[in-house]
Amino acid sequence: MDEITLFPQPRELERKTGGFTLNRHTRVFAADSAIGATLADYLRPATGFDLPVHPLDDDILSNAQNAILLAPEASDDAEGYRLEVEPGRALLSASQRAGFLHGMQTIRQLLPQQILASETQAGVDWTIPGVVINDSPAFGWRGIHLDVGRHIFPVAFIKKFIDMLAFYKFNTFHWHLTEDQGWRIEIKKYPRLTEVGAYREETVVAGAWDQYDGASYGGFYTQDEVREVVAYAAERGITVMPEIELPGHAVAALTAYPELGCAGAGYRVRTTWGIAEDIFCAGKDAVFSFVNDVLGEVLELFPSQYIHIGGDEAPKARWQACPACQARIQAEGLADEHELQSWFIRQIEAWLNERGRNLVGWDEILEGGLAPNATVMSWRGSDGGIAAANAGHDVIMTPNTYCYLDYYQTEDTESEPPAISAILPLRQVWQYEVIPRQIAADKRHHILGGQGNIWTEYMPQSDHVEYMMFPRAIAIADVLWHHPDERDYDALIARLGRHLPALDVMGVNYRPLND
Repeated sequence: MDEITLFPQPRELERKTGGFTLNRHTRVFAADSAIGATLADYLRPATGFDLPVHPLDDDILSNAQNAILLAPEASDDAEGYRLEVEPGRALLSASQRAGFLHGMQTIRQLLPQQILASETQAGVDWTIPGVVINDSPAFGWRGIHLDVGRHIFPVAFIKKFIDMLAFYKFNTFHWHLTEDQGWRIEIKKYPRLTEVGAYREETVVAGAWDQYDGASYGGFYTQDEVREVVAYAAERGITVMPEIELPGHAVAALTAYPELGCAGAGYRVRTTWGIAEDIFCAGKDAVFSFVNDVLGEVLELFPSQYIHIGGDEAPKARWQACPACQARIQAEGLADEHELQSWFIRQIEAWLNERGRNLVGWDEILEGGLAPNATVMSWRGSDGGIAAANAGHDVIMTPNTYCYLDYYQTEDTESEPPAISAILPLRQVWQYEVIPRQIAADKRHHILGGQGNIWTEYMPQSDHVEYMMFPRAIAIADVLWHHPDERDYDALIARLGRHLPALDVMGVNYRPLND
């Protein structure tokens, strides 16, 4: 029997003899017709088979042949599924839609890789090998972050990106929408955010600090486009979590509405990378009215339970020199500017909590005291996540030492496309331990999961994003879903060697396994 290669690796897989071969007379039976239609849609382009979807009943479940059966089962595992393939039929069981969707991705990977083609493939034996798979994820949060503030990408690529997340059983797309270098989401009450804040005069040349390309750059997503992306993701089992950066990474917004900064004037959309001194003023009530208005429109677009507000890399020099910020510190009885940032974040959290949403922030939100119900995204290594979890807060682990996919993939940087100077090879990603040993046993449940992060300072094109993402994101998917106790790197490379041609079929760029 041929070796089966699946990413992420399932929790339990038993190989059986034989298999089930699809043909144009195969039927799909489903208790939920929409779920059945989704599977038929996945199989149609490459096979050319327009598989009919019929209701499922007990007699069909017991006796149907030349059929794929999608059967509900009682389980508390929202994302788990069971797949049984034998001659004449395949039975996919799950308790909820997410489990069915994950099982469908497993079926796609079990079939010949031509199933991933967008056009009909002739002469292919569409056989699913005989298996029994019982599968469910180790972690409930499995995400990938994409920064569209530094460089923006068309909706068509965002959809392709989401398709790849679904293929590898991620369930969260963290969409980083605002930055010093560009504001990328339409806010109807504040049109200058996109009229002005979405465009920069030029961009610093990769690898240089004082050379610029001289070309205006920008763009944004309309609210209709955002709705389209959110709906597209939901159909594929992906939740889109937006990020609106506060109080730092705000220069694009301040250029559009300078009265929201401490100085009140003199801003321009940033053309270089790095950390800007100018941030939202914490002493002006108008800033909180602005934030509430913006987030109000954001909540209408994104049903995500979690809303990311940034909270990272917010220098305090402007607040130290700002009379309004110093007055706020005095009025609120705060010790310093770090506590002022914590106070700032708590105002936003209270507003979000009143509307039934949860705040997520980068681990800098720990400084000055953590907001009561905040979830921490630990990026500066694992220390912030360890501290937050041990204090009883939920945590998403995304340490840059294992999860930052904008880092070079090899020490031979001269042979690689431009990237930030740090190095993160596939071998190191594969060693990613989601729950650090320093977290107390009774606090480990606070680790919701993890994600990979893609920052796009050096990625102006979508094929560059894909090159930096793959195959490292596949290893992250494997760790977050399967979380193997032993990490055999040679075995991983062998599996990837068999699997990566699937990306060629899908038209996805990736870094070859050449070191």
